[in-house]
Order: sequence, then structure tokens, then C-alpha cells
Amino acid sequence: MAINLQKGQRINLTKENGSALTQACVGINWGAIEKKGFFGTKKEAVDLDGSCILYDSNKNATEVIYFGNLKSKNGSVKHSGDDLTGDVDGDDGLDNEVITVDFSQLDASVEHVAMVLNSYRGQDFGTIPFASIRIYEGSPKNVREVFAKYDIANDASFKGHVSMVMGVFYKRNGEWKFNAIGDPTADKKLEETIKTVQQKYL
Repeated sequence: MAINLQKGQRINLTKENGSALTQACVGINWGAIEKKGFFGTKKEAVDLDGSCILYDSNKNATEVIYFGNLKSKNGSVKHSGDDLTGDVDGDDGLDNEVITVDFSQLDASVEHVAMVLNSYRGQDFGTIPFASIRIYEGSPKNVREVFAKYDIANDASFKGHVSMVMGVFYKRNGEWKFNAIGDPTADKKLEETIKTVQQKYL
């Protein structure tokens, strides 16, 4: 059974059988915006960008995995690639972008793994259909167990924003946990969001 994450909720990365989760995927799903005009309805492409930032114990960003850098140096974090449009024909139930984290392969210096979302074209989160995030065990093509979901499309607090902090994986006593932040930010670009995470969420 998936957990509907609440802002500020912290969860252990433990599977139903009690074993620790060593690999997780963060999937982002969204749709194109419908624009109604004199000549009918047309679709406006939406380019959301999921990104992953690795921070060390001093809160320094050591690597950023995003649409321009799809893999961390040692391959522990992978990005599925840039989706420039969103689902044009309605929700197909599949994630448009997926970031995969293998916690067992992360460099030992990494203490925080932050997941952020930015609207590349500055399209308001409040206007983007069925935007949602899910965290699950498996791979981008094989969802084995969804253990957390976060719905951003139906949260009024995102209206007027183009950037958000989805959440932060963090290491405590050698074990990885997840902080479901889900906060919109005033940032306009990824570079700004990286600093916001560093200052407010680590």
C-alpha cells in the first residue's frame, strides 16, 4: 500500500518484507496544457525538469544530475532523459521522467540526495494537469512496489510557482531515510533551487 506523503513527513526506506531499500526511483508524471480558443482546443507542451543534487556533509553540492547531465560520475544516479512536452493525449499512467538512485553505489561522502522540480518554460504548476510524483522500488520500466506518492496537481499551494523541492534522501547512522518536503519555492531556475535546498532543507 502506497503512503500519501504529507509535507514534512519522514519515512524509512524499508520494504514490506522488512529489508532496507537499496535502490529507489523517483518518477514524475504530467500532462500538456489544454488551451481553448476560437478554433477549438489545442495542446501546449509542458517541459518539467526533475533534477537530483548530491550534497556532502558540509552541505556542498558535489554533483547535479539533470537533463544536461544524465548520470553521476560513478553511475549511482541516473536520469531517464528530458521530456519536453508532457502527455499530450491524457494521462497514460507512465512517468515522463525518472531518476534512479542506487544507495549502495553512492560515494561515501554523499550525505543528502535532494530531488527538485523546475518548470523550464516558466509554466505555473497550478496550470499543469495531473502533475504527480511517486517513489518506488524497481526500474523506470519495472515498477515493483510503490511505497510513496505525492500529488502536486491538486495542491493549491503550488499555484503561481515554477519550482519546488520534492524531497531529500538523507543518511543517518548508515541508513537512508526520506524527508517529503513538497515545498514550492520562489526560484526561477535550477541553479537557484540548488542554493535554496542548501540553505533551508539540509
